[in-house]
Amino acid sequence: MNVISNYLEKCRNIVAAVEAQEPAIRQAAKWFADTILAGRMVHVFGSGHSRIMVEEMWPRYGSFPGFNPIVELSLTFHNPVVGANGQRQAMFLENVPGLAERILRNFDLSEQDTALVVSSSGCNVVPIEMAEVFQQKKVKVVALVSLAHLEASVSKRPDGLKLTDFANLVLDTGAPVGDSMVHVPGLDTPVAPGSTVGGVLLINSMKAETARLLTAAGQPPKVLTASVLVGNERATELFEGAYDEHAHRLAKLFEKVGQG
Repeated sequence: MNVISNYLEKCRNIVAAVEAQEPAIRQAAKWFADTILAGRMVHVFGSGHSRIMVEEMWPRYGSFPGFNPIVELSLTFHNPVVGANGQRQAMFLENVPGLAERILRNFDLSEQDTALVVSSSGCNVVPIEMAEVFQQKKVKVVALVSLAHLEASVSKRPDGLKLTDFANLVLDTGAPVGDSMVHVPGLDTPVAPGSTVGGVLLINSMKAETARLLTAAGQPPKVLTASVLVGNERATELFEGAYDEHAHRLAKLFEKVGQG
C-alpha cells in the first residue's frame, strides 16, 4: 500500500470540497472586506492546533492588515507537551466556561466587526462561547470547522450546542471524522490529519478574495511581501506600513474598553 499516494489523493478530495464552497467563501470575504473598509478589524480566534489558521491569516507573507489574531498562549502553547505549560492543561482550559468572555472583555467590539472562529470539532467550550459572545455583540461569525467530525462529536457544553449553532456562515475543511486520513496496514489507528490542509485552503481563498474586494474599492491592502519579489526598500516599506496600520486599527479596539 502506498500511504503517501493515499494521503495525497485524500488531499485532492479536500481541494474539491473547498472548491465546492466558493459562494460561501465569497460571502465571508465580502463581510471581511466591509469590516476592513469601515476601519475596523476581523477577529480571528482558534484554540489548540486551530491556532495555525489564525497565524495563516495574519501576519505572514502574502497577508495584510485588517485581521485581529486572538491567540491565547494558555490554549495554544504546545511545545513543552508535558510539564509546565503542557498539553493537558491547554486541553483542560479550552473547556473552561467563561474564559471566552474574559478574553473578549479586552476589546471594544462593534457591529461593523466580523469574526472567524476556527475549531475542527466545533465542540470545545471556549471556541463555542467566543462565537456566542460575538453574536451577542451583533458581530457576524464565520465558523471554520470539519463538518463531518463536528456532526459525529459530542459538545462539551451541558446544553449540547456547538460552534455552528452560533455561526452566521459555516465553512467546512472537508476532513473526515477523527481528522486523520490514512490507515497503515498493521496499525489500528489512522495517521496524517487533513483539517489543516482544508483550513489553509479556506483561509487563503478568503484572503485572496478579500484583497480583490479591497483593491476594487480603491483601498489596496499593504501586503507583506518578500524582498526577493519587490526589493529590499519596497519590502521594508510594506512591512512597516502594514504593521503601523495594524497598530492603528488595534488601538481603536482599546480606546473605549470599559466605557459601557
